[in-house]
Formats: sequence, structure tokens, C-alpha cells
Amino acid sequence: MAAGGAVGDVDVRAGEENFPVALRVLPARHRRHLVAVYGYARMVDELGDSYAGDRVAALERVRTQVDDLWAGRTVDDPVLRRLAATVVECGLGREPFVDLIEANLLDQRVVAYASFEDLLGYCRLSANPVGRIVLEVFGQSTPARVALSDDVCTGLQLLEHWQDVGEDRRAGRVYLPEHDMAAYGVSAADLDAPVASPALRELLLVETERAAALLGSGDPLVRQLRGWARLAVAGFVAGGEATAAALRRSGGDVLSVTPRPRKAETLARLLRGVVWQPPGGAR
Repeated sequence: MAAGGAVGDVDVRAGEENFPVALRVLPARHRRHLVAVYGYARMVDELGDSYAGDRVAALERVRTQVDDLWAGRTVDDPVLRRLAATVVECGLGREPFVDLIEANLLDQRVVAYASFEDLLGYCRLSANPVGRIVLEVFGQSTPARVALSDDVCTGLQLLEHWQDVGEDRRAGRVYLPEHDMAAYGVSAADLDAPVASPALRELLLVETERAAALLGSGDPLVRQLRGWARLAVAGFVAGGEATAAALRRSGGDVLSVTPRPRKAETLARLLRGVVWQPPGGAR
């Protein structure tokens, strides 16, 4: 992308995600809105992660166009033009979209996190806004559902970090909390090895369970949702559960190979989450 050019000229492949971004069985209008939101989130991430030019300047240009969009002014970026119709039709708020920019600006300044709480603070900017937007797209946002959604999105983000420990390290970032690494005797140099050490494997399995516990808020959230929203969110949760299962199968060795969720397992978990309801509504 040339400096000053369209900020949306980036690849936005939904196939790279652990979860279905917009299930094909959803009505066209919902798919269109979800794909528009995903395109924006992916574009912002790509600018923050791999843009060859001035990433801060590129992200600030996105913020300017976001401000223009919510002010009712014309935007020239193709991704934001597609998003504009969704913003208007669904009455979406501006803050979650700005938070995603802030997360990527933070990535330009912070390359490691001291504590798990610090990492959760990052996830509040990088992940939770997406769930909040999805609830608004379906018109089913309430404070209680937002709280559950925040847990789910943080869990999904953490699982992605644990999958990509080696990739992130090569990019100069470490999301494993420094306090946790020290407690398990894991050094930064261990992340450069071709195979995870026993200490790193143990730490990764512990972190996987912490993420899976947050993802557990997905069951009560899905039960509260109605119609197509229930199916869409169940897809996100199922993808996260299948990713946690893949990390467990790897034994915590995320350096020799990147654990990926199995599509069949994701589908099975999706069907269970949407269809199966035990007596009394408990899960």
C-alpha cells in the first residue's frame, strides 16, 4: 500500500480463523454485515502486523476515516465503504472500532506483557470489541451478554496467541506473560527452539486451560441468544473449543507445528451447542 493510499488494500482471508466468521446458512444480510465487520478488523490487524510502511501513520489514517464515517462524511477506503452500510443499518457504535485501532497501535509500542492481567488488558482492546459489535449487529446486546461475550472473545484471543507463540516470537512479540514464564522456568530463548521444551509445554497447557475457562462463558451466552445470533455465536464458541482441544492434543508443543482445530470437531461442537439442551436448561 502506498503512503496515503487506500488503507483497505490488504488481504482479508476469513479462512485463516479458528472459527467460522459468517456461517453460510445465515441469511444474506447477516453474512454481509459480519463479513464487513470482519473485513475491517482483519484490515486493521494486517496494518498493525505486516504493513511495510509506517504502521502508526497507516492506523491513524484509518482512525481519521472512522471519525469521518461516524460523522456522516464520505470515506474513500473500500473496506470502510462496505462497513458504512452495516454501521447505518445496524446502528453500530464507534468505540469498539476505535479500540481495535488502539490495540494495533499498542502492538507498535509493547512487545511483551509482565502479567496475565496486563495481557487481559490488551485483549480488552484487541478482542472484546469484536464480540460487542457482533451482538449489536444482531440487535441482542445487553450488559449481561456483553460481559459473557468479553470472556469468550478474550478466551479466543488467548488461544490464538498460544497457537502462534513461535510466529509471534519471530515477529518480535511475546504474549506469554513474563511472570508465568519465570514461574515455569521458561526463557525467551526457549521460544526460538524448533521444539518446545518440557517447561514450555507445561506452561502452554496451563495457559490453554485458563483460556478455555474464559471460553466457558460461551454456553450461557448462547443460551441467552435468539434466532440467527445464537447460531453465529455458537460457531465462534465451537471454533474456540476445537482450538483448545488441538492445543491439548499437541501436548503444548506449539513450536514444531501450529495446532489447528479440526473442521469436523468444530461442526460437532457447533451442533451440540445449538441443538442440545439438557433438562432444566443446565449445561
